[in-house]
Amino acid sequence: MFDNYVFEKSSAQYSNKILLLDDEQLDEVTGYSSGFVSNGFEVVKFKDDLSFRLECEDKVKDIEKKIVVIANSRSYIPYDIWRRLREYIISFNNLFPKLNPDVFKNKTKVDLDLICLAYKNVFDDLRRKSDTDLFMRIEVYSQSNIKFYLQEQVKILYELAKNAKKYYEWFEVAQKKASIDVLSTQYNLEVNTNEIDSYYIQYIMKNFGKLSQVLDKDSPVLVSKVMEYIYEQSSKYVLVVMDGMSEFDWNIIEKSFLNMKYKKTSVMAMIPTTTSISRQSLLANKYPVQLISPWNQSKEKQEFIECAKSLGFKDNQISYSRGYDVELNPFVRCATIIINDVDDLVHAQKQSRMGMYNDITLLADQEKLVNLTRKMLSQGYDVFITADHGNTPCIGLGKYMSAGVEVETKSRRMMVLKDFADKNKIVERYTMMDFPKYYLSKEFEYLICESGMSLDSKDYEVMSHGGVTIDEVVVPFITLKAEEYNG
Repeated sequence: MFDNYVFEKSSAQYSNKILLLDDEQLDEVTGYSSGFVSNGFEVVKFKDDLSFRLECEDKVKDIEKKIVVIANSRSYIPYDIWRRLREYIISFNNLFPKLNPDVFKNKTKVDLDLICLAYKNVFDDLRRKSDTDLFMRIEVYSQSNIKFYLQEQVKILYELAKNAKKYYEWFEVAQKKASIDVLSTQYNLEVNTNEIDSYYIQYIMKNFGKLSQVLDKDSPVLVSKVMEYIYEQSSKYVLVVMDGMSEFDWNIIEKSFLNMKYKKTSVMAMIPTTTSISRQSLLANKYPVQLISPWNQSKEKQEFIECAKSLGFKDNQISYSRGYDVELNPFVRCATIIINDVDDLVHAQKQSRMGMYNDITLLADQEKLVNLTRKMLSQGYDVFITADHGNTPCIGLGKYMSAGVEVETKSRRMMVLKDFADKNKIVERYTMMDFPKYYLSKEFEYLICESGMSLDSKDYEVMSHGGVTIDEVVVPFITLKAEEYNG
C-alpha cells in the first residue's frame, strides 16, 4: 500500500518519466519502488552522471518508455535529461504533510501501510507531535484499521499463492504470509492463512526434486547449497544458524536490526524439516542421502569441517561453535555458530503461535543476535544468518505406538518407516502424505502429516516441524557485509 501511495503522490500515472529525489533513502528501507515496477516502470538508481547518461539517455528520450530515476538532491543530472523528467521529492514531510515527521522514525513497511490507510481520513492539521501520536494510537493502530488491512493483504496473499510457479515467487508468498501472521497474532485477530499450504504442497510434491538444478546469484535455493554459495560471496565469514527460525520469527527478530544494513532473501530447507536432516545438509553442503548419519547429529561438526576443507580452508581457519558468547581466533576464515534458542522455544511451547510471538519478541528485545552480528562485523567477518527449518502450529492426532518406525525425533510431523510397517494403514488412520523421497535414501518410506496436524497427544496444541508446509520449509537468508560497517 505504501508503494502504491508513493506512486500516486509522484503523479507517475500522468507521466512516463519520473525523477524521485530520495535524500532519506526511503526506498532502501521500504522498497516503495516496487509500486513503480508493478505499473510497468523500469527503476534506475542514479550513480554518477557519466554512467547515467550512457545507461539512460536513450531510455529517457524514448517517448513510450516508462522510467523512474531514484537520486538525491546532490546528484548532478545533465540538464537535457533532467528537463524530460517529472520531479518529486520523497520525504515523509512531503508524503504526509498533515503529520509530524518524527513519528515515522523506525517505522516498518507494515506500519507505513497502516498509516496510508488511516491518512485518507485526515482533514485537519495534526503536525503537533501530541496530535500525531493520538492519531497513531486511535486511528492507525485501531482494531478496525488493522482488520481491514489484514483482509486486503490476505486477498493479495491468496492471489500470489494461486499464481506462484517459481521458487522465488513462493519466497515472496512466505514473507507476506509471515507479516500477516505476525500482525494478526500481535492484535489477536482471527486470520486464516494456512489454506495456501494446499497450493504450496502441490508445488513441492511436483517440483522440489528439480530445485537442485537451479542457480540464483542472489541467494541459495536449497539449504544444501548454502556453504557453496557463501564461499562464492566471501573469503572471511561467519554463518549463524538459528535452529528452527521461521519467516514468522524473523519478522519479529528483524526489528532489532532496524539500524543495520542487510540483504534479506529466503532459502528452502530439506524435507523432512528435521534438525538432523536439514541442518547437517546445510553445514555439509550435501543432500540428505549423502550424509554420514542423517538421522542424528553426532557427525554434524565433522561434516562441517570436511565441507570447509573441501572449499580450501585449513584446520586453523575453521571454527564450529554454539551460543552467543563466541570468541574466534584471528586465523579463522570460515566459522559457523549454532543458536538453539528458537527451536528450544518451539518444543517447550504451551501457548501455540501467541506464545511464540511473545517469546520471540522477548528474544528480539534481548538483542543477543544483533549484538553477536555487530561483534563479528567489527572483526571483519561477513555475516550470513539463516535457519535449518521453520515451525508451524499443530493439533495432535494421537501418538503412533506400533512397530515399524525407523526414526524417533522431537518432531512428530513425520515418520520414517521400515519395510514391514503397514504404510497404507498409517496413511488412512492419520491422513498422512507419502513424500516422494527427493534427495533421501530410497530404502525407507517417508510419511508426513497434513498441514496443521502432528502425531502428538490427541487434540494437544503444539508448535512443531518436520513437515512440508511453507512455514517449515521456507526460511530466512540474511547477508551483512563487513565493508558496509568498517569502510
